[in-house]
Amino acid sequence: MGCVEDMPYEVILSKASFAECREYVEKHCPRYCYVEPGFKLFEKHIIGVPPIAIGLDGDVVIFPFTKPCYGTFLLRIEDAGEAARLTPRLKRR
Repeated sequence: MGCVEDMPYEVILSKASFAECREYVEKHCPRYCYVEPGFKLFEKHIIGVPPIAIGLDGDVVIFPFTKPCYGTFLLRIEDAGEAARLTPRLKRR
């Protein structure tokens, strides 16, 4: 997939903690799962404080993304392929 910066994304939270991102996902996403640091999402390894929550709303993937020197952001990206790959891991809210 390439660089997240090159994808059409929306920032939901900026300069957030992993706990804040997890709480948002648990509260607002109809389906979500928890992954450990190193899990590959959009062909990139996710970093963070476990458990890392990834949410799904239809084909929209909601996940924390850390940019060194800038902090952690909760991003929203629509991608049917990545959503389908995550589906077996998900639980409903």
